[in-house]
Formats: sequence, C-alpha cells, structure tokens
Amino acid sequence: MLPIDAAAHSSRWRRRHPVDKAVLGLGLTLLAISLPPWPGAALVLLSALVVLLGPAGVPGRRLWRAYRVPLGFCVTSALTLLVQVGGPGGFVSLADDGPVRAGELLLRTSAASLGVLLFAFTTPMSDLLPRLVRAGVPAPVVDVALVTYRMSFLLLDSMRRIREAQAARLGHTGRAAQWRSLAGLGATAFVRAFDRATRLQAGLAGRGYDGTLRVLVPEARVSVRFTAASCALLATLAALTLVLERPLT
Repeated sequence: MLPIDAAAHSSRWRRRHPVDKAVLGLGLTLLAISLPPWPGAALVLLSALVVLLGPAGVPGRRLWRAYRVPLGFCVTSALTLLVQVGGPGGFVSLADDGPVRAGELLLRTSAASLGVLLFAFTTPMSDLLPRLVRAGVPAPVVDVALVTYRMSFLLLDSMRRIREAQAARLGHTGRAAQWRSLAGLGATAFVRAFDRATRLQAGLAGRGYDGTLRVLVPEARVSVRFTAASCALLATLAALTLVLERPLT
C-alpha cells in the first residue's frame, strides 16, 4: 500500500462521506486557481496546511514526502517564466516581470496541490470509486478503475519482491549487473502482470461475474454541519482576498 493511501485509511476523517471532504479539498483547489495569487493563493495555501496538520491529523513528515513531488513540478514550471527566448536581449535573456509571474504561478500551483492532497490524505480510493456509480459514472468505467487500482498495488509488491531477490543475489553490485537486473525486473513484472490478470478473469468467471463488481461500501452520510463549515471557510477566504488584494511586487 502506498503511504498516502495508508494515511487515508488511518485518517481522522476516514468515516466522513467523500462529498464532505470534496467540498473542502477541491473547493480550496478551485479558489487557488481562480482567486488572485496574492493574497488569495497564499491564504488558501496557509489554510490547507492548517487543516491538514490540525483537524485532518496528517503527520508533517508524511505530508512533506507526498508534497515534495508536486512541489518540484511547481518550482520547475515557475523557473521557466524567469527567462525569455528571443528579443532585443539576445537568444536567452531575463524576462520582464519574470520574478512576479513566476511567484504568482508558484503560489497558485502549490496551493492547488495542497487542496488535492487534503482530499487524497483523507479519502481512500476504495471509498470513493464505488460511490461514483451513484454520481452517474458508468459502472464498467468504475469497475476498470477498481481493478486497475488493485492490480497496481499487486504489481508494486511484485516489483519490490523481485528487487529484493536480485539484491540478495548481488544483482546490484555493478553498472552492468544493475542494467541486467533492470531488464529482468521489467520482463518478470510484465509476465506476472498478465498471469495475475488471467487468474483474476478466471476467478471472476467462476463467481458468476455479470459485468458489475459488487463491493461493500462503508455507511456514511453527508454532514450538513461539516459542509456548511467548509463553505463558510471558502467564502471567508474569498472575502479576505477581495479585501486584502494588492499587486504582487
């Protein structure tokens, strides 16, 4: 199980309905990309951090491990705005207002990423996917997503076991050995993936599979109080942005 998925299953908000958490997490994401970067995205980023580390109870170290990957993409994207290609300054030169535009993009993307992580750290996919059928998503699409989600963990576990076996047989001692081990890892994982898929198909057929995967979904109700508090927080952030809006200089 991936660390973020394990954190979602052990979250304080694990038993809350996904709609409650979607209103808050995805609402913060929408505010981050729609409000002015300063102070809107900055307020969203701060609020998301407070909620994640406070009421949601996400450990700071685990949050950083998951956040550093999208943050790296955010920083890389912002750096490209610092330069321009062509123009009177030469083939490559510093862009006019580059630092301001880069700062605005970094604020927007980093805040939006935290909003998505808030939803991911509190909502297991096993709780979300089965409920998508009630939201109008075709059942075959949800079934494929469920099987892919499950198979991805089995594939990752197989790859981990193969790497451990290769390391125990001195398969990572040199560059040539590492390349041979990598090729063997890819070939073995490919074969095992098809083998597991075949066994899964045979198992479903033996259990009378009729085109729909039926799974137990934990009982949960949409909390009017929680949703109202989330909407109030989003409205407060939007109002504060309109009051405090200043150009980022």
